[in-house]
Amino acid sequence: MIDFYITAFVTIFLVIDPPGLLPLFISLTQGHESARRGIALRACLIAIFILAAFGFIGENLLDFIGISMPAFRISGGLLLFLMAVEMLFNKRAKRREQQAEDDNHDDPSVFPLATPLIAGPGAMATMVLLISEMDGSIESTFVVIAAMVSVTAVTFLLFLTSSPVERLLGPVGIKVITRLMGMLLAALSVQFVVDGLKGLGVIG
Repeated sequence: MIDFYITAFVTIFLVIDPPGLLPLFISLTQGHESARRGIALRACLIAIFILAAFGFIGENLLDFIGISMPAFRISGGLLLFLMAVEMLFNKRAKRREQQAEDDNHDDPSVFPLATPLIAGPGAMATMVLLISEMDGSIESTFVVIAAMVSVTAVTFLLFLTSSPVERLLGPVGIKVITRLMGMLLAALSVQFVVDGLKGLGVIG
């Protein structure tokens, strides 16, 4: 299960992309420097609740709708691949900045920080995909949720140190890290598609 936890942690980390959220967190909390800790804590706790709830009920919801897990793996893999392409060509950062500008208000902790920036569609789909990789057992569910909580905790810590980290990495450093994560996410998304095709019996 340790190997599965590491896989889940890396996958969720790539999807949420905490370093890529740093500039947005800073811009959304300008003028509220003294309240940054509270905003960061609320945003991360709400994101944990949303993703955990989706992890528990996501597969049952798909069964109710009539969507098979192999089909969801393929669609989820394609969604993650599109996210990887956005990361590689810096389109994801621009889209997130636009969302932040459109939804900016006095307290951005719920919207847009918690959702859709942290607990977005990609993160929700990833929760279901990872849990289904281990046949949806209770143990695998808690392992994925533990990995998600760990990633969100890292996000919270980065939010707390957002200003010095941004100065240390600089715009170029953040772009390099984002592109590296995009490459890894592209590879993981292809694996999800391959697993889905195997589940449908298209490939052996």
